[in-house]
Amino acid sequence: MTKLSVNINKVATLRNARGGNYPDVQRFALDCERFGAQGITVHPRPDERHIRKEDVYQLKSILTKELNVEGNPTEEFMELVMDVCPAQVTLVPDSPTQLTSNHGWNVRHYLNYLQAIVDELHSKKIRVSIFVDANPEMVELAKGTGADRVEIYTGPFVKMFEENPKKAIDKLRPAAEKAREMGLGLNMGHDLNLENLGALIKAFPWIAEVSIGHAIITDALYLGIQETIRRYREAISNAQDGPAI
Repeated sequence: MTKLSVNINKVATLRNARGGNYPDVQRFALDCERFGAQGITVHPRPDERHIRKEDVYQLKSILTKELNVEGNPTEEFMELVMDVCPAQVTLVPDSPTQLTSNHGWNVRHYLNYLQAIVDELHSKKIRVSIFVDANPEMVELAKGTGADRVEIYTGPFVKMFEENPKKAIDKLRPAAEKAREMGLGLNMGHDLNLENLGALIKAFPWIAEVSIGHAIITDALYLGIQETIRRYREAISNAQDGPAI
């Protein structure tokens, strides 16, 4: 069964806009777990514009489900995750000023670099996922880094899905099937929502995890976070209970 990891960056953005600790990021994360989230995702950026280092430490100490920490493996980031030891680290090639993740690694170019990072994380028994575009070559090369999983960037999929769902699914298929062929766990994330999630899971029921933040927090403005998580979990469950496409 595909697991749902809730990205809580936007909750931290709201807190930071006014200072103080309202909304309480840690309490929100615990509530997400209580309402059915099977993991929590955070992306601590160098400027701490949303999640802060201290948030990562606090979340690790209180969460009962998996903590997934995303980020570019700079020296500062590696010091943090090697100290915290989350269940999973997702390596993302973001620049410090980037608004959001919008492309995967050129694994061929960074192969040796990523191999060293993966080895370091594995020394602490941290599961490692490499963020890649929907390119089967990059997926295959990611296997050579020693990573446990790949996360396929789904931003282009979401845009294409709005116009042509079948074409969008077909565009992802070679990379998704390559991950399964290579024995890599498959994660997906970015811009996924209730309109496209079910079709994605139905097409690729071997997806291990989806990490979703912006859409979940946006939906929660109207539905509340408990009902929103229920609907996302239901979309996943209904898709996996039905026939594959």
